[in-house]
Amino acid sequence: MNLIETMQQQGGDRLLFLSGGPKSHLAKHSMLAQSFSHRLVITQPSIKPQTAHSPLKGECIIDKVSEPLNAVLQILENNKWVDFQQIKAKNLVELFRSLKRFTPVGLRWAGALSYDLLQWTQPIHLQNPPSEGSILGLMWLVDTWLDEDEPHTNEATEAVFVGGEKSSHDDLQHEQEIEKIRKSIKSGELYQLNFGRKWNAEIIEHPSVIFNRLATTNPAPFSAYIEARDLGIALVSSSPEILLKVEGRDVMTAPIKGTRPRGSDFDQEEMLRKDLLFDQKERAEHRMLVDLERNELSMVCEVGSVKQSRFDVEAYANVQHLVSQISGTLSEGKDGLDALQAVFPGGSITGCPKTVVCAAIDEIEAEPRSFWTGSAGWIDVHSGDCTWNILIRTLEARYENDSWNGIVMAGGGITIESEPKAEVAEAIWKAAALRRACGWLERGGAKLPSGELMIHSQEIEHKPIRRGNTGEINHWPCQNPDVVFIDNLDSFSYNIIHLIANLGRNVVIVDGRCGPVDLADEIMNAEHIVIGPGPGRPEISPLSMEIANRALSGKHKVLGICLGHQALGIADGMELIECPSGPVHGVPEPIKYDAKGLFSSKGEGVMTRYNSLILSGKSNQLEVNITDDTGRLIMGLTDGNNVHGLQFHPESIGSVNGSELIADFLRT
Repeated sequence: MNLIETMQQQGGDRLLFLSGGPKSHLAKHSMLAQSFSHRLVITQPSIKPQTAHSPLKGECIIDKVSEPLNAVLQILENNKWVDFQQIKAKNLVELFRSLKRFTPVGLRWAGALSYDLLQWTQPIHLQNPPSEGSILGLMWLVDTWLDEDEPHTNEATEAVFVGGEKSSHDDLQHEQEIEKIRKSIKSGELYQLNFGRKWNAEIIEHPSVIFNRLATTNPAPFSAYIEARDLGIALVSSSPEILLKVEGRDVMTAPIKGTRPRGSDFDQEEMLRKDLLFDQKERAEHRMLVDLERNELSMVCEVGSVKQSRFDVEAYANVQHLVSQISGTLSEGKDGLDALQAVFPGGSITGCPKTVVCAAIDEIEAEPRSFWTGSAGWIDVHSGDCTWNILIRTLEARYENDSWNGIVMAGGGITIESEPKAEVAEAIWKAAALRRACGWLERGGAKLPSGELMIHSQEIEHKPIRRGNTGEINHWPCQNPDVVFIDNLDSFSYNIIHLIANLGRNVVIVDGRCGPVDLADEIMNAEHIVIGPGPGRPEISPLSMEIANRALSGKHKVLGICLGHQALGIADGMELIECPSGPVHGVPEPIKYDAKGLFSSKGEGVMTRYNSLILSGKSNQLEVNITDDTGRLIMGLTDGNNVHGLQFHPESIGSVNGSELIADFLRT
């Protein structure tokens, strides 16, 4: 009897993690929970919705939720779950640490976390929070597991067509939402946003039957079936994506971004794979995600340890994806609980910069996502070892009024280059396998070619060089700062911070958007100051503008990157406009430079851009020393000595020798 058959015969709650393939360095075996002793139910507290604002228009309110997470610890008595202990926690780390005293060493907690738990991982307060009492997470303390290295699925029957599904958007409305996002990108408020569309209808079969069908027709390496029978909730997931894996101090994430269908034959499939690999939009979106995930692991990892360790095209039943593996070594005192707090929810299903796009998703989707794009997995609360997936390709089923009703969501990452009709089509065929398995689509509708599960390894774009002694990273306040980094809420800030620390310098981080302007007096005492990148215009960071104005005296060593560069230009009398050639995000482009500033000679290079806005006009004190390859777009400013601005991102994986520019600045 295989794991699915065993699971279907179980009574009570059910929990199965199924590695359906492709067999890889990530998905190795399947796990079926056979007995439980405790259950944790996380629910939404009473939270007043955030004041109406529009992150899409640059009105992002940074406001951490003060209300604690609500959870109840339950024990199983006479086959019924009974409340045992109320738990409140300020975030996910504190919640899981509180479970240590109830957890025997060697046992794991396993289950699912909803996307809406981002209220306690991101510094935002939702305009459309879940209703009070909504389930935000379900975790079980598992006494025994049944492991299987080679699971075999049952022969699954075809779903009976029932139809009746409704969608949150029709195709035209979907296209209109995409245009709203593109307009926001053009105005410089964000780089990329993942928008989700919902389909819902009645399910006439038990969700476990649908899971069995998907395990056969759409196998995936991080599939999961989770059911809390008494709560009337079941999750059916055929996810291909891992969020986080921690073993000891080794931590890894493997984000997916970039999609094509499978081909009808070998030649067509190879053509589609090459098209994916050489598509500028797809590669830029993927590069952006790699930079983002490097940043998030850097929050909890040793300086110099975070790297892109793999780059693959992974081919699943109906689609093929670009997949990178980002790995690192956890810092002393950090474990998998801290890593989960840092990466949740996954950047591949939010966008970039992460905090701003999470607020923008709340605005444009206008309702909670629930478990879609959350995570399912397990964690050892003593060691921190864990494995979590991302709940995409997922059905959320609810048992109400003597019947099951299901919700399927799908979407994609919207960039400035997104074509609305193509994005709508992609969302539809991403959801097709689940909708067909539920009986909502007739056979033959939206059918895609299928093929053998495979992994095609590719060359890693850029390998950062580890240097020698590393500096320390601290947060303000700090006496006698060495290098001060002004953090403007970008999703790449820690990549720059780690690069500086990897050069042996001590870094102090200051909040640029919320830090008071009067901090500038102390900050200007630092040996070097870096005004970091971020979304929006420089004026939203008064501290950055104050430092930029003071930098023009030439007495202080100041480097501005992207938004920081723009702040220097505005301070020097220049105008900030929409880029005449359009926004560029995650794209390595040629630059030309002269011997002024950070360059010792004239030449050309390739650097990754993340900008929608650009400086224009004449400056008063600073000189233009870097342009794009046309010579018309301003890519760099300098006073020839202490002050430097870089429109591009030298820390990106797509920037060739970009780290040397920061090293040269720190040597001045």
